[in-house]
Amino acid sequence: MKTEQLVEELKKRLGTQKFVFSYNRKDDKLRVDHKTLQKGMEIHLPGILAKYNERKGQAIHDVVYTIEQTFLAMEKEQNEEIYHLSKIYPVIRSTSFPLKSKEGHAFITADHTAETRIFYALDLGATYRLIDESMLLKLNATPDQIREIARFSVRQLPTNTKKDEVAGNVFYFVNENDGYDASRILNEAFLKQMREKIEGDMAISVPHQDVLIIGDIRNETGYDVLAQMTMHFFSIGRVPITSLSFVYENGELTPIFILAKNR
Repeated sequence: MKTEQLVEELKKRLGTQKFVFSYNRKDDKLRVDHKTLQKGMEIHLPGILAKYNERKGQAIHDVVYTIEQTFLAMEKEQNEEIYHLSKIYPVIRSTSFPLKSKEGHAFITADHTAETRIFYALDLGATYRLIDESMLLKLNATPDQIREIARFSVRQLPTNTKKDEVAGNVFYFVNENDGYDASRILNEAFLKQMREKIEGDMAISVPHQDVLIIGDIRNETGYDVLAQMTMHFFSIGRVPITSLSFVYENGELTPIFILAKNR
């Protein structure tokens, strides 16, 4: 698929009744503006084309869905329907993720690891909005209160796992597709429960926001399998986080590449 074909496909799927489109050929970006809200977003087309080559129609479906849900969230925000403390959850992002919104407001964050940072979000059902300082007044909450509420919320999420065995190693996957799969890495009670059932080293990966991988690493091959698995998920995720994995020991997360250097 060529760029011009992608632009036409997005126009066709989103429709011109609600949206106005402007294609910047020089920067390979498509601007989508909502006629009623008078707000818009820019879409980086080469990134979508790269995913299309791997996932075909599903890649286009994903971007259309994301655009529609983002504008739906904007509509709800205009009506102030989203500002409920019970809808706050933590989300994991890479440390390279921007610390401010496009409007210049600082996001509410907390430190996590050298590779990851905790952000906070208002759940909107099919999507969510990251919480920044401009939203605190409407939420009537301080940053510390936001963090505490999120710590409680993540413990309420289901922690069902799917199990797979490869080369004598066992891997567990959390994949609820609720936008908070990677956030389960913040559920300390869940991690301790998993540690009790694991026979070897416990390794954890959060390659993108919609999967959490826990490895029961019983031999050296297990680390290679986990690394390949994590890189694969990282490359296909809608919101990639990190291609590195972590060893979980005594309540601490340590990037595996650091351990390798010390051997």
